[in-house]
Amino acid sequence: MLTSFTPALSVGRGLLYVTVAATAWGTAGAAAALLYGGSGLGPVALTFWRIVGGLVLLLAARAVRRAAHRTAATRTSVPRTTVPRPYESPLRRAERILVTGLGLMAFQVAYFGAVEATGLAVGTIVTLGAAPVMVALCGRLFLGERLGAGGVLAVAGALTGLAVLVLGSDGAGTVRPAGVALALLSAAGYSTVTVYGRHLERTGRATDPYTTTLTSFGVCAVGLLPLAAAEGLWPHAHDLGRTLALLIYIASVPTALAYALYFAGLAVVRGTTVTVITLIEPVTAAVIAVTLLGERLTVATALGTTVLLGAVAALVVAEARGSATASRASAAA
Repeated sequence: MLTSFTPALSVGRGLLYVTVAATAWGTAGAAAALLYGGSGLGPVALTFWRIVGGLVLLLAARAVRRAAHRTAATRTSVPRTTVPRPYESPLRRAERILVTGLGLMAFQVAYFGAVEATGLAVGTIVTLGAAPVMVALCGRLFLGERLGAGGVLAVAGALTGLAVLVLGSDGAGTVRPAGVALALLSAAGYSTVTVYGRHLERTGRATDPYTTTLTSFGVCAVGLLPLAAAEGLWPHAHDLGRTLALLIYIASVPTALAYALYFAGLAVVRGTTVTVITLIEPVTAAVIAVTLLGERLTVATALGTTVLLGAVAALVVAEARGSATASRASAAA
């Protein structure tokens, strides 16, 4: 588990963390599909319980971690040293918490609204297709990040693979302006969290990944509560054990664990690279749908998966090479 006392991650480990997070997110869709069948929960209520459950698990893990640190310090009698963080005013702290939390909430809720308004295919491709473009643009404008020719080709390949993967599915939705607007809002929420996280790291204001996740989940839960209550907050009593088991899985693996790993990787990997790697999520969902849920593997799905994974691999290689070159130049200087 990562804490504020954990040494800085390497780029390679950051890439691994983001990849694991994206893979875990891909399993949430299958669990949600099973829940929709008999739990009586809608998408907003499911998101609310996912966030609340993840928040409870992270708080428990944090308490256990602190108790273990105190016990170890007592046994060894060695004082623990920390690196002091620069002073942050209450206003800037509130800005950091609200921007990350509201960005996360907009990303999740607007995406579900887009799927409802314009269908799964169109809502997904607009959201996930626009996100890396927005991150690349914001990264260039606000952070000075540059992709280079190889990065541009990798992003284009990822978007192409995602387009084939989603548009080649059996149930294409009708394009509706309201749904497209919600999908763009979802992509904007995701890109805000990604680029803002990199900005905090560069300016020395970033907290440890678990604190970032906790505060983001707290803001998201408070904002979602009235919406979830209006939709229907409580699941049906029928088959409640199965519903609770699926909710616990969603709250633990693709939420508490995945978001903690995501924020950790975000601190050391470029925002555009993180965004493209997280496109592994729909690939994971497609594999689960075929192998566990009995859905048919189409030619378009196989082709889109191949192109998308190839583009992600190319971008990861480019990121690793760029980091190695920068390290050699820094050492030489």
